[in-house]
Amino acid sequence: MPDLDDLRDRFTRALESARAGDGPDPAPYADNLLDRWREPQRRYHTLSHLTAVLDHVDLLQEYADRPDLVRLAAWFHDAVYLPDRSENEERSARLAERALAEAGVPARETAEVARLVRLTTAHEPADDDRDGQVLCDADLAILAAPPSAYAAYTAAVREEYGFVPTDAFREGRSAILRQLLELPRLFRTPYGAREWEATARYNLASELEMLSL
Repeated sequence: MPDLDDLRDRFTRALESARAGDGPDPAPYADNLLDRWREPQRRYHTLSHLTAVLDHVDLLQEYADRPDLVRLAAWFHDAVYLPDRSENEERSARLAERALAEAGVPARETAEVARLVRLTTAHEPADDDRDGQVLCDADLAILAAPPSAYAAYTAAVREEYGFVPTDAFREGRSAILRQLLELPRLFRTPYGAREWEATARYNLASELEMLSL
């Protein structure tokens, strides 16, 4: 079980680093986000996923220009999540725009966090987008997990889409896997390319093969 107090502290540090001066108490904003990440419809996009993304941002922070903004984007990137809706990233970005402005984050930084959240729709940051590369790599790091962890991830994704019939799920999931495998690079940071790329492609190809059986 993720440590809620530690997560609150991590959010507070990121928020205070991003805003120009004093602002409202960060605690209500952290608690609102924690409540969102604990909604009952979530099976993979949970506090465990949030914690993993934040941990991977920490691992990759040397490649970011503004790691504090990347961390805030990690908090918001799946803050709105309904498995049967296709606009979760956009709604999450709009939530970030509202909440961060109210919390005292300057307009430029707020817009950057929202931009980063929107990048997680397709995970295709530009070659010069260092912050986008860090966030996307951190979000996709699960693809390079060891076999047991990758199997748990795929099982949780299937649970989130439990309302989708088996044949339709296989077709939709296979399309996503093919889209990922067709990307010239899954990971854009030097660390991600070196440590995660080959394993992730093996996992994706193996899952795709299993779905075709």
